[in-house]
Amino acid sequence: MENFTNNKIDTAQLPRFEAVELTKLHRFYWKVVLINTLIVMIIVGIVLGVASYNLEEWIDYQMEISTGYVAFTALLVFFLRLGFRKKAFAFREHDVIYRRGVIATNTIVIPYNRVQHVSLHEGFVSRMFGLAKVEIFTAGGGSSDIEIPGIEKAEAENIKQLLMGKIQKNL
Repeated sequence: MENFTNNKIDTAQLPRFEAVELTKLHRFYWKVVLINTLIVMIIVGIVLGVASYNLEEWIDYQMEISTGYVAFTALLVFFLRLGFRKKAFAFREHDVIYRRGVIATNTIVIPYNRVQHVSLHEGFVSRMFGLAKVEIFTAGGGSSDIEIPGIEKAEAENIKQLLMGKIQKNL
């Protein structure tokens, strides 16, 4: 019978993911975010405009509704820009790192041996700029664990092939 050991690990000696230089999203992805936001805000603006024109009690508040709409849009674009600047990723020898967040930074590190499925998506606007999104799935969930948007399509395809190769190795 083997002797069981459970030695303490010196956490100060562990590799630091914070030291890894992360790759920012492609600069064209900011245009994709703005166009998608513009489309949504135009639809919301039309709905608000029709509602404020047709509902008598809203007619007196058209200026306040318009001001609130513009302020909300400006605030939304500001936070989207902050979020865009925070997003970054890296593929290392044994894992993938993805960082995102605006107020709080969320860094996800997934070892390749946990990856079960990888998919590549191109939205309509993203496709116009030659960009794609890589989704990485691990066991035990219906949604992806990491979604990395704003990657050039050729690079996204290479990343997918890399991850598929890692999955095949682990089978």
